[in-house]
Amino acid sequence: MSSAVQTGTIKTDVAARLDRLPWSRWHWMIVIGLGTVWILDGLEVTMVGNVGGRIAEDGSGLDISAAQITGMAASIYVAGACIGALFFGRLTDLYGRKKLFIITLIVYLTGTALTAFSMNPLWFFVCRFITGFGIGGEYAAINSAIDELIPSRVRGRVDLIINGSFWLGAVGGSLLSIVMLNESLFAKDVGWRLAFGLGVLLGFAVLLVRRHVPESPRWLFIHGREDEANALIDDIERQVEKSIGRKLDPVDETITIRQRRSIGFGEIARTMIKRYPKRTILGFSLFVGQAFLYNAITFGYATILIDFFDVPSGQTGYYYAAIAMGNFLGPLLMGGLFDSLGRRVMISSTYLLSGFLLLGTAALFQADVLNATTMTLCWCVVLFFASTGASSAYLTVSEVFPMETRAMAIAFFYAIGTAVGGITGPQVFSRMVESGETSKVAIAFSIGAVLMIIAGIVAIFFAVKAERQSLENIAKPLTAEDAEESSGTAPVEPATA
Repeated sequence: MSSAVQTGTIKTDVAARLDRLPWSRWHWMIVIGLGTVWILDGLEVTMVGNVGGRIAEDGSGLDISAAQITGMAASIYVAGACIGALFFGRLTDLYGRKKLFIITLIVYLTGTALTAFSMNPLWFFVCRFITGFGIGGEYAAINSAIDELIPSRVRGRVDLIINGSFWLGAVGGSLLSIVMLNESLFAKDVGWRLAFGLGVLLGFAVLLVRRHVPESPRWLFIHGREDEANALIDDIERQVEKSIGRKLDPVDETITIRQRRSIGFGEIARTMIKRYPKRTILGFSLFVGQAFLYNAITFGYATILIDFFDVPSGQTGYYYAAIAMGNFLGPLLMGGLFDSLGRRVMISSTYLLSGFLLLGTAALFQADVLNATTMTLCWCVVLFFASTGASSAYLTVSEVFPMETRAMAIAFFYAIGTAVGGITGPQVFSRMVESGETSKVAIAFSIGAVLMIIAGIVAIFFAVKAERQSLENIAKPLTAEDAEESSGTAPVEPATA
């Protein structure tokens, strides 16, 4: 395909042709090629949580404390993810989805591989930053590509399940850590290093599959490459017709846009803050709530099991595997309701339920009536709903802003929300856990619960009716408004929040 870029005002039916596609083998290729990054992220985060206790032990080959792993290293990883999201998010909107979801995966793999060779805390911290830098870029590139390639009628279900697949990686990371931390199989200073190495091998397999995932046709036609967009959608339709065994119905829905090579930061900021202020408040609230809750618990759960319930460091993986399955089952079983009952009902209810359930768990923990098993069961129930809500946060910010700002919007909310909840959360949480006082850990749980409840209340008022709607109807592309203005046609008001 030609890479020539020409700009002008065009009328295109590419978006409508993508949305009317029936589910096919081609869509499964997209899900596998792009969705597996969440499995990698789950594997990575869980691996650190599970092997953290072992790395902090004498003889691990790394002179680092448990507090440094659950606090400093966790915050550095999240900081890297925030910066990576902003950096690669901008490049994703400028240079396309495909280039960036290949580059960000390579960065992630480099950081993970180097982590396995850590000999001192500084090396370990730097590697955690590089790993987070790559994974943050993945969030922006992958979520924007998924929403632009998946038909509107199932976008909510597919997006939630893909984001929820993080927890399949968490299950794998938990079970893998049990084997890697078995000192009868691997020495104390070797097993945790091999665990990171296996993550790299899985990442290379994903890289091979991802090479076959195409660029977003929506991105191509807006950036002056409509010939490539049309050729690509023609090829996609041929593949789908071959898969389903019949011809596709024609479409007669078009959109007129003025193509542009890039959109400046100023226009992106004005779009989010001045044109869609309610959607901006919604995205920020959803990300802060889920980020504090998840980063605090994910990076500190093993320490709670070890310090408060006397679970051996090599056995925490069993408990976390159960928690992770609860997290995955939430989006899997409830994802379809986001396309049927709607976004507002489901986003608000999952956030509110998880918040109130976590408050109850905090009260039981402080009352000292839980053991390792019942604590894990409480977490499973809380996170069944919290995982669904957290996945819907990514869905929300990836579909309620104009096409030209999509990757940057995802990056912005991920970075800001995660910086507030994900960097401060582990720092506060690690200190509270290290205190050995149940009351302080209960306070940490309560803070996360209250933030989830607040986000749920915000969703009641500000969530957008995006179910089964084309992305272009939810938020009209900025370039489409340019075309209307240049032709003297008044722009259509955006869908209300």
